[in-house]
Amino acid sequence: MAADLENTLYMDVPAGRVVIEMRPDLAPNHVAQIKELTRKGFYDGVVFHRVIDGFMAQTGDPTGTGTGGSGHKLKAEFSQEHHVRGTVSMARAQDPNSADSQFFICFAPAPFLDGQYTIWGKVTSGMEFIDAIKKGSGSNGQVSNPDKIIKMQVAADADKAK
Repeated sequence: MAADLENTLYMDVPAGRVVIEMRPDLAPNHVAQIKELTRKGFYDGVVFHRVIDGFMAQTGDPTGTGTGGSGHKLKAEFSQEHHVRGTVSMARAQDPNSADSQFFICFAPAPFLDGQYTIWGKVTSGMEFIDAIKKGSGSNGQVSNPDKIIKMQVAADADKAK
């Protein structure tokens, strides 16, 4: 079966290309927003501001502080899916309906997040490049001089560019 290029993201990080399969069946509104932001170049050059070894790498904040976003919050789309290695899920504030543009990729299973955060995709290749992202220190995983998303694109668009 050919990959669904409209629901596949290419995320280039310093170590290489990460391929993310998006799950509009689980979180149609989140996938639509991620694709819209990606197509605007929103994620290009954005840092991994919070990276906790053995847990997750978080990105998607244009300010790099963990408090920024696109300004368009989404209603939670919780599912029965589990947070396992390679899961791509939305970051949010205390309010379950506060996810915006920030997301994280799990390094390892995190079952305590299940049903609390909107899962919208999974890494299908290049997880080793996520493993190579510079880790933060302290309990909040704040990263000094963090790695960036070099470029993020919807695969369907990348193939047209050739």
